[in-house]
Amino acid sequence: MNLFNSALGRNITFVRPAYFIISGFSGIPNIKYYYVFLLFVYIVSVIGNIAVMVLIILDHSLRTPKYVVVFNLALADLFGSCALVPKLLDIFLFNNPQIPYGDCLAFLAVCYTALAVQSLNLVALSYDRLIAIIYPLHYHVKVTHRFMLSLVAFIWAFVIFAVIFNIGLFTRLSICKSVVIRSYFCDHGQMFRLACNDFTPSLVIGVLVTVLFAWFPLVFILCSYLYIGYALSKISSVQERLKALKTCTSHISLVAIYFLPILITFSLMDKIHPNARIINLSLTSVFPAMLNPIIYVLQTQEIRKSMKKLLRIRVQPKITTKKVDIM
Repeated sequence: MNLFNSALGRNITFVRPAYFIISGFSGIPNIKYYYVFLLFVYIVSVIGNIAVMVLIILDHSLRTPKYVVVFNLALADLFGSCALVPKLLDIFLFNNPQIPYGDCLAFLAVCYTALAVQSLNLVALSYDRLIAIIYPLHYHVKVTHRFMLSLVAFIWAFVIFAVIFNIGLFTRLSICKSVVIRSYFCDHGQMFRLACNDFTPSLVIGVLVTVLFAWFPLVFILCSYLYIGYALSKISSVQERLKALKTCTSHISLVAIYFLPILITFSLMDKIHPNARIINLSLTSVFPAMLNPIIYVLQTQEIRKSMKKLLRIRVQPKITTKKVDIM
């Protein structure tokens, strides 16, 4: 089999492999136990995020601007989990490491889109909390359904454009060093380094995308909470401070779950074993999707009330009335 195909004409030197080989978990001892754990995480993620989405759809009291973003976060989590974990299990558990060139780019696009949308959703939620605490009297004017729907639409459009542009640059590369991707999915950073021609544009865009979808969201969220902390420090009542801060606990938990593993992994990149790094990075991709709905159910009073109300309606026996005609 000819591994490398050049189907772009005689005068064009772009070389595209027939397939890539994903080798991220190869050689890790007892890795099958990790696959069982990933399957458990995937099942919980799917059930939890679908439950949150259904809850928001069914309960009219949750149809507020904030829960537009919560719904979108659950959708992005579900989208990312369904794209990553089944394919990951197919590659490693069922020993199908070869993935066609086009399928690999599609896999890359879906995974990066889900991760970027999740990150920007956390920014939208931090803006919601910032306005709710700093400008409570103007909250319903500044944060409306139309604004949040427009913001969500912009997030998806911007992320999809950035990912497609990034992939477009990648298709201009000649992949001839190797076809082995040392990651657990079609990782853009690993892939463009396999090129023989100049991959500087892909490197620059990769760094820019990392700044836009990782560092900018983190800095914005940290600055918003510094501002919130400063505003709360001016409130004399401790109870009022705690009450306001309590509305942020679920969001703070989501931010910590999403960003802390990434920061720890990359800060210790040279000090941890490559196998441990790959497992840590894979966990950062699948864990938030599982924990996000659990956190919202446990820490958000509106969600808990809505769930109890819907469960009460479902289990409450229907009272049948008998019609009596009075003669």
